[in-house]
Amino acid sequence: MKKLKLGYAPTRRFTFSAEDAFKYKVEIRRQIESFGMDIDIVDLEGINEEGLLYDDHINADLISKRFKQEEVDAVFFPHCNFGTEDTVARVAKELGKPVLLWGPRDEAPLANGMRLRDTQCGIFATGKVLRRFNVPFTYITNSWVNDPVFERGFTNFVAAANVVRQFKNLRILQIGPRPSSFWTMICNEGELLERFGIEIHPITLVDIQLRTKKIAAGNSSELTEAMDYIKSELDYSEVTEEDVRRIAALKVAMKTFAQETGSSAIAIQCWSSLQDALSIMPCLANAILTDEQIPVTCETDIHGAITSIMVQAAAMNERPTFFADITVRHPENENGELLFHCGNFPVSMSVEERPKLRKHFLFDDHAPGTHEGQVRGGDMTIARFDGDHGDYSIFLGRARGIEGPYTRGSYVWVEVNDWPLWEEKLVKGPYVHHSVGIHANVIPAIYEACNYIPGLTPDPVDPTEQEIQRWLRGSDLAKTSRSNILV
Repeated sequence: MKKLKLGYAPTRRFTFSAEDAFKYKVEIRRQIESFGMDIDIVDLEGINEEGLLYDDHINADLISKRFKQEEVDAVFFPHCNFGTEDTVARVAKELGKPVLLWGPRDEAPLANGMRLRDTQCGIFATGKVLRRFNVPFTYITNSWVNDPVFERGFTNFVAAANVVRQFKNLRILQIGPRPSSFWTMICNEGELLERFGIEIHPITLVDIQLRTKKIAAGNSSELTEAMDYIKSELDYSEVTEEDVRRIAALKVAMKTFAQETGSSAIAIQCWSSLQDALSIMPCLANAILTDEQIPVTCETDIHGAITSIMVQAAAMNERPTFFADITVRHPENENGELLFHCGNFPVSMSVEERPKLRKHFLFDDHAPGTHEGQVRGGDMTIARFDGDHGDYSIFLGRARGIEGPYTRGSYVWVEVNDWPLWEEKLVKGPYVHHSVGIHANVIPAIYEACNYIPGLTPDPVDPTEQEIQRWLRGSDLAKTSRSNILV
């Protein structure tokens, strides 16, 4: 995955201290680099002698040109003394990328009553002009450079920008049509393209069958690597060597199709024609690819694939997702629920040291290929992108793993804040029984990303929208002391 590129465009105004503006330009850059995010920063050095954005029309054109040439994914405009609102707005409008607006708090006036900076005032001005230019933007509360609220806001913005860039460049490999009885998986391909620019690349089950058989008949390094992985990470004693080969070949076939088509995710018709064609279930192949950051959703769930990419991107692609049915309530915990699927959760999440590779337990033919076992609990985000009648939203909620009865397939029992509330929201829609989980809190990042995706509404159940906004403002953090002022 290519690194996110952030345009760094610190700004000042001629009426305040140029020296202090330069000092803060350097300090802010040093601070954001200390956050440890794996991003590339494109600055303004060389455009003018200060490396700052100020009121000069030529500079605005040069800055826009540089950021376009470098293909930045988002732009940060730290206001270093007051800021030049019209130039900021022109650059932001020209680029059309997510915009972050923030400035460090101003020190007390000097003994003679003069002020070196009026950063907060400049931010007010820029916010208004960005609205005039119809530029959506993210704002971090005016705070000290080393204030936790700045780090929180900055890292969340970068994660949100990562969601936006992957959402707006999304192509999904669709392997086969949806199962005929799964009306819940109906989606509007034309509307996804027209509304969001999301492309679907369909191939047939015959395509995947032929390629899988060709790969299985050979001895490629990719096939050998996939087989070795299965044998080393799973207990495959219940299946044959030939079963392992076919499962590994299917994994390689799906990955090559995804790479050839430029697809970020896959939605596959996992049953039952595939079993007739290849005599295996694709669950483990799906699990391995999802672990490799190519999420695969079952039953040709296109909206589930979209959700997977958004959730994965919000975690900066540092951990995999899992794709689950929301199935039954916990027998004892009123807020407990079972997240389950036939055997497709990433192997890296397994509680067992070597989870079992088994034959499927639901179908008469009992085709092998399911990776079964419990996955680890802990705190996680549950999400679902969905829509109908032209309206799209993304469900967001917090959950944590709890103990529960053993069940076949891949599973984890979770507890939420108010299950009846969740259930009502899911039943009334536009959602279905499929969800995407990740062991990370990505709700604020996805919430912020929706600001840059017209036509997509965030729909958080826990935390509430008001709680997310308070978190983003840092209202839960203690007030930082006067000693945090940059000296």
